[in-house]
Amino acid sequence: MEQYLSLWPTFWEGFRVTLLLLAVSGVLSLILGTIIAALRISPIGSLRLFAAFWTEIARNTPLTLVFFFFAVVVPFLGVRVPYIPLAIAALAYYTSPFVAEALRSGINGVPVGQAEAARSIGLGFGQTVSLVVLPQAFRMTIPPLINVFIALTKNTSVAGGFFVVELFAATRALANGNGNMVIPILLTAAALYLAVTIPLGLLAGQIERRVVVQR
Repeated sequence: MEQYLSLWPTFWEGFRVTLLLLAVSGVLSLILGTIIAALRISPIGSLRLFAAFWTEIARNTPLTLVFFFFAVVVPFLGVRVPYIPLAIAALAYYTSPFVAEALRSGINGVPVGQAEAARSIGLGFGQTVSLVVLPQAFRMTIPPLINVFIALTKNTSVAGGFFVVELFAATRALANGNGNMVIPILLTAAALYLAVTIPLGLLAGQIERRVVVQR
């Protein structure tokens, strides 16, 4: 037991980095995904094309390849940035199209008459989207958005293969250094991931029951 307890500082440090990656990249991907979703319905064709291109390229590129670009290619090009911000950028880039597509499904569920009524009272495209369309779209897409962030929680483990000591990397180091405790170490890592993903799922259910808009 004493040996197991001595592992907790390493677990906590890795878990702390995982939470940091999740929180910051989650916020950035939500902002970026919202912008991309808005551009997908823009009246300007070039913006719609850019958003569609971004979505298709980002979500169809393997996450490992995205991390390789940010962790290896970007420093090779002379950009000196710590690995944690690079990991956050990789996760935000990869997650943003999934956020955008979830929001776009909600936007498609907003009655067309809502946007037409907004335009009839003099609101421009930006005002219509931000004040009328997106608030309803967010409320209709809470469950899929939570699922995106649950997937993001698990995707943070890829950072462990690219010089970021998060929970997965800490678990690997502990398992390599404590061969007689591999099973408890793996079970602890799994429990820490579940400590994030299960509350997210429960939160999705609570929010859905309170604010979701029935189609």
